[in-house]
Amino acid sequence: MTLPFFVYGTLRPGEANHDLFLRGRTRSEEPGRLADAVLYDGPGYPYAVEEPGGGVVGGELVTALPEAYEGLLAELDRLEEYVPRDPRSLYVRVERQVVRDADGVAVPAWVYLAAPAVAARLRARGRAIAGGDWRARV
Repeated sequence: MTLPFFVYGTLRPGEANHDLFLRGRTRSEEPGRLADAVLYDGPGYPYAVEEPGGGVVGGELVTALPEAYEGLLAELDRLEEYVPRDPRSLYVRVERQVVRDADGVAVPAWVYLAAPAVAARLRARGRAIAGGDWRARV
């Protein structure tokens, strides 16, 4: 299943990992929002944590070029330290509905969310980023 990626931190345009992983490998990048989530500050990168009624996380919907998709998926899984069914993963990659800012349409996308153990720690003692925008953090 090929889905766009919803990126909300260091993979956003202008951020450190965008050029390393996405430049020249995307067909489109457009602003979007993930509802029912809270963004937390991490050690140099953010974590999105699902929280019904919790807020909105801003980012971009990134559609990979078809010929780059499989390689990009594998590279992003490594970057996000996601290994399916591994409890040591920092993130989990899940399909969620993300709303495109341009037209308000919800589309399915891959989102890297904080893994359960990480999410529990963040809820207990993490620092939420007001407004859900990594770029606007203080």
